[in-house]
Amino acid sequence: MSQFDVHRNTGQRRIAIPYVVIVQSSFYDASRRRVVVPLVAADELARVVSLPVSPINPAFCIEGREAILNPLEIVSIPVEALGERVASLATQGDAIIAALDELFSRAWN
Repeated sequence: MSQFDVHRNTGQRRIAIPYVVIVQSSFYDASRRRVVVPLVAADELARVVSLPVSPINPAFCIEGREAILNPLEIVSIPVEALGERVASLATQGDAIIAALDELFSRAWN
């Protein structure tokens, strides 16, 4: 498991949120948990969540489906709860880090 690996969501909301992406640094690989951000299916987006038009919500293509990053639902889950690894967004990691930076920025006090 590496930073920016995409796994199937095995949780109850897996239809609307088919994937999660690992965002934590490999420095913490010894932990039995992973910090993940949901990737919401674009075709389910309006039905399940109201995401702002914002730099925190970049889109990615996973298995031929458009999926939108939703860092407002960032969570830590047990490694055992991760589904199958289906992709890596390592080449697009800068967009993910920029989204997280925007979310956690103090620029908008």
